[in-house]
Amino acid sequence: MNAQQHPAPALRAEDRPARLSVGVVGTGRVGSALAAALRLAGHRPVAASGVSDASRRRAAALLPGVPLVGPAEVLARADLVLLTVPDDALPGLVAGLAETGAVRQGQLLVHTSGRYGAAVLEPATRAGGLPLALHPAMTFSGTQVDVERLAGCSFGVTAPEELRLAAEALVIEMGGEPEWIEEEARPLYHAALAIGANHLVTLVAQSLELLRSAGVSAPDRMLGPLLGAALDNALRSGDAALTGPVARGDAGTVAAHITELRAHAPHAVAGYLAMARTTADRALAHGLLKPELAEDLLGVLSAPQPPAPGPAGGGGEPGGGDDGNDGDRGGEQ
Repeated sequence: MNAQQHPAPALRAEDRPARLSVGVVGTGRVGSALAAALRLAGHRPVAASGVSDASRRRAAALLPGVPLVGPAEVLARADLVLLTVPDDALPGLVAGLAETGAVRQGQLLVHTSGRYGAAVLEPATRAGGLPLALHPAMTFSGTQVDVERLAGCSFGVTAPEELRLAAEALVIEMGGEPEWIEEEARPLYHAALAIGANHLVTLVAQSLELLRSAGVSAPDRMLGPLLGAALDNALRSGDAALTGPVARGDAGTVAAHITELRAHAPHAVAGYLAMARTTADRALAHGLLKPELAEDLLGVLSAPQPPAPGPAGGGGEPGGGDDGNDGDRGGEQ
């Protein structure tokens, strides 16, 4: 069921959160922005915790005057607590807070992990806490612009049925659009966002790099209009927006691409082949790629690839490996 089935005007006054004191455990990019948005909605941030210097600077910028204290003290001061830490740290944090008696009866506990639903808050729920999972489908920069970007941003919402309207009301107060996600669908939901957002950054960065290698002086200016149009077309038309040599079945052009990448950017070959195969499969399934052209194309994409050149004397090519939240993550994909 989606958010449109629970529009803002339908929320009764008694379902809307009262003005709440707000605490933040993990003042990364997400937690700071959400607390700032709740302040604009009339709630009152009263305490925050953050470990890194970057988190502390961010809290000072987005939550001026809010004292930085330990996590237990944040819970002691706040009616609503944002638990905005990395996904892998969330279960341990919740368990620890519950075991030490930090959770109060009737206290709203909100995490912003895309991966988890409300079940990860079960230890706190047993201690009397009210569990909400509110994941903003947005990437965050750690600046004031994040608060502005929340306007119209979709939030993946998961909560017990009796807290559903309250959870959706909080999202609306932050300027967002609630989208209900069932508990068991959270990992798939988050994987979908990661494919769309995180992998997009990798693809764009690689494209910029290759254009520079080809001598393009302003690759960002070249890619901007192209990618903007491609994204708009994809959102409007899905697979029908596919264009390019793979969707057309131009096997010779694709072979030339692979040859050039192998010579000038061997690290990009594997990604090109993986995406081209996926594109070919989707184009074929949707009738864009003619079956009589698909055989040659798939043959090119399946041809054995020579090993990537290593450093002088043999050996493999060295590889390289942010959560982008200074260790205090829990909202972006």
